[in-house]
Amino acid sequence: MDASTQIELFQDFIDSHNKAELLDAARKNDQSLRIDFSELSKFNIELAELLLNKPDDVIKAAELAISKFDIDKKIKVRFCNLPKSSLLYVRNIRSEHIGRFIKTIGVIRQKTDVRPQVVGAKFECPSCGNIINVNQDDNTFKQPTKCGCGRKGKFRLIEKKLIDAQKLVIEEAHELLEGGAQPKRINVYLHEDLTSPWTDKRTNPGTKVMVTGAIKELPIITRSGSQSVLFDLALIGNYIEPIEEDFTELSIGEKELKEIIELSKDPKIYEKLKLSIAPSIFGHEKVKEALVMQLFGGVRKVRDDGVITRGDMHILLIGDPGSGKSQLIKRMSVVAPKARFVSGKGVSGAGLTATVVKDEFTQGWALEAGALVLANRGYCMIDELDKMNKEDRDAMHEGLEQQSISISKANIQATLRCETTVLSAANPKFGRFDPYMSIPEQIELPVSLINRFDLIFAVKDLPDKEKDRTMSRFILKLHQNIKNEMDVPIRTEVIRKYVAYAKQTCFPVLTDDALQEIEDYYVKMRSSGADEGSKSVPISARQLEGILRLAEASARVRLAKEVSVEDAQRAIVLMQFWLSELAMDKETGKIDIDKIASGISTSERQKIVGVREIIIELENKLGKVIPTEDIVKEAEAKGINATKVEESIEKLKRSGDIFEPKPGFISRL
Repeated sequence: MDASTQIELFQDFIDSHNKAELLDAARKNDQSLRIDFSELSKFNIELAELLLNKPDDVIKAAELAISKFDIDKKIKVRFCNLPKSSLLYVRNIRSEHIGRFIKTIGVIRQKTDVRPQVVGAKFECPSCGNIINVNQDDNTFKQPTKCGCGRKGKFRLIEKKLIDAQKLVIEEAHELLEGGAQPKRINVYLHEDLTSPWTDKRTNPGTKVMVTGAIKELPIITRSGSQSVLFDLALIGNYIEPIEEDFTELSIGEKELKEIIELSKDPKIYEKLKLSIAPSIFGHEKVKEALVMQLFGGVRKVRDDGVITRGDMHILLIGDPGSGKSQLIKRMSVVAPKARFVSGKGVSGAGLTATVVKDEFTQGWALEAGALVLANRGYCMIDELDKMNKEDRDAMHEGLEQQSISISKANIQATLRCETTVLSAANPKFGRFDPYMSIPEQIELPVSLINRFDLIFAVKDLPDKEKDRTMSRFILKLHQNIKNEMDVPIRTEVIRKYVAYAKQTCFPVLTDDALQEIEDYYVKMRSSGADEGSKSVPISARQLEGILRLAEASARVRLAKEVSVEDAQRAIVLMQFWLSELAMDKETGKIDIDKIASGISTSERQKIVGVREIIIELENKLGKVIPTEDIVKEAEAKGINATKVEESIEKLKRSGDIFEPKPGFISRL
């Protein structure tokens, strides 16, 4: 098919299908016209096939056809809705696809700034005044070599045509990978209207996109400056659109919607979700209930003064080896819509948050998103949290509470959105969980990080004859069932769509009765710490917000518009469960949030203060150097156990309040 026929066919097609859109684009000063490929293939199959095989020529013909209409400005053509046959994953792109029109799916990992690029230049010959046009389609700026009059070199540049250009690096979406395959990447070049501010907002690192464009080969220059025999592949973008950016983009059919609404009315919905969430893992009922609540999440609130209250709940599982923590986390990464799974030693701070990398395209710096940013408005599962390096863990603090990642490196100052729900697992320092030690003592995590988790569960593995028999039978039956058929009340796909639908449409509001219920519990808990002269803080405002998030999630499970008293009670039961397990001070028998928040319970702190006061008193009597025996005697007279005195002295040494000038003696600093 020759060029003139192509132009005529495009004229007819635009006249009959896209005339209104074209006039609208000209009136609004738009730079492009979108054409549906399926409509084009219905109009003329030969032209549609030609577009897939020789995109450059056909796109030029389409743009020339547009110029035949009575329109002043130049309008680009963007083709969307390509057939499934033209979908090509990054790992499958080969040399045979060079010059072909394809579409591919991936996650944006890196994005450069928009920069002007020269596409054409006009030069004047100083000798004869001849004007020479030179197309700039290479990486280096080209000048004319000679003029018709015989002059060589030193031509005067009189005009250059600039367009906006930007480079993205797209990586294969992790759900498309098999086993331990490494995700492949490709460079995508965007020009003109594809770099507009509106498109720029929709192509932030972490966004999953579908890109339509032509595959081109780019020369690789070796260190010596010569051209290599190898070429690099790139995709010259023609059209880009975000897909399944988050749970809001999951498509739900009418039949599925009917099933979801029926499920929400089922009085046993909580039980069914608990059974379906991890059917191959035995027990851990409360943990599974909390995971259901985490999936649905609370409501994110943005106040008029700009203060944002997060709706995402973070859960930390600490437990004995072989208790099923990793299995639970891995299963949740399958159930949750838009989830990413990372594991301890295999993750760095940059891989978790964001980093700045050197960019060859603009010769500057570019942002590269990490797991928490890529899971924005989704879920991030972090296994073996305690095995991560300290610096890498510190990078998580801002992401968990403020839900943003701030980067200030090289010449880039950026704040990336990180509205991510985090589910983590960690092992105790000494292998097994010790109920008599505080959590911060048992896991190598900073107190400030532990504090940011709404719920912390101890997944214990304690011998119990009846429970062990039931569990072993359950596991062995699983292995006996060769067909792997499991009687699950709700299928995984339905749970994903149920969660997505609830998060899209349901934003429950707190009723007065539910508010009163939560308030009464909070005040009762706080006042219990002030009883009997104890100065312990049983619960803080952080836990109050946690209860609210749990109550909202409970209402979302029923797709309710209001948070009822039952929802508030369910949230309180879950909060009370983990507090009584992990924040109970064994000495006083009371809940003390300081055990979690600071690693030292109030009773311990009072003993340390008491010992310090004794040291000050003895210093006034005996002078600078005080024998340890005297401190123990004085403390026992005040009712403090000798073992506790020694512990308190050790803690004071560690904090730098006292030191040991010689064995058996201490001095204050």
